[in-house]
Amino acid sequence: MKIIGIIPARGGSERVPNKNLKNFCGKPLVAWTILGAKKSKHLDRVIVSTDSPAIAKIAKKHGAEAPFLRPAEFATSTIGVEPTLKHTYEWLLKNEAYKTDALVLLMPTSPLRQTFHIDDAIEIFKNKKADSVVGVNETPANHTPYWTLIRSRKGKVVLWGGIPLKNIITRRQDFPQKCYARNDLVYVLKPKNLFEKKPNLYGKKVELYITADPVLYEADINTPDEWEDAEIKFKRLQKK
Repeated sequence: MKIIGIIPARGGSERVPNKNLKNFCGKPLVAWTILGAKKSKHLDRVIVSTDSPAIAKIAKKHGAEAPFLRPAEFATSTIGVEPTLKHTYEWLLKNEAYKTDALVLLMPTSPLRQTFHIDDAIEIFKNKKADSVVGVNETPANHTPYWTLIRSRKGKVVLWGGIPLKNIITRRQDFPQKCYARNDLVYVLKPKNLFEKKPNLYGKKVELYITADPVLYEADINTPDEWEDAEIKFKRLQKK
């Protein structure tokens, strides 16, 4: 099975300028994801999809491939990740006759990700014969639908789903099932998912990779405050 890691790292960033090139604990932010991916025992290639020559140069310096510059239509702030993955898959097929069996999406905004996260998710993908594997954390009780409050169209405060607040489940132990939130540490997927009527990461058979110690490893950097918090967590993690 051929499996490639794809790191989408466009040059533009509104809230943190030059985010992927900015120094994060001694290296450009994008470099940490590359280095973690390069250590994976399951990835055949690590490819950075970028529209920036500067990011492409950094990617190659740290051991990744950047065989093309992403076209402008796939590098806007409003474009989803699915077209970016599809473009990479099709580019490799057209220009190198290289066909991969699975794609691993690695967001560069998660620099606390460890190599074992990548390998664990790929092993679930293989063993379960899944269409996709999604990295998730168990959702804190107050963030589940069972304890989420909304205002109905009539202006009344109710639980998610329109359930009267007086019917709230008082103990989290009595929740009918666990809830999970995506953490963007890792996605593994079959390329065919990107060619469905509505291109998506998931396909039909989805498996979860429930990560341990989410507070330790989760960091999705999109704002200056999130950047500072992630650096604190990264330094704490290095000490461990």
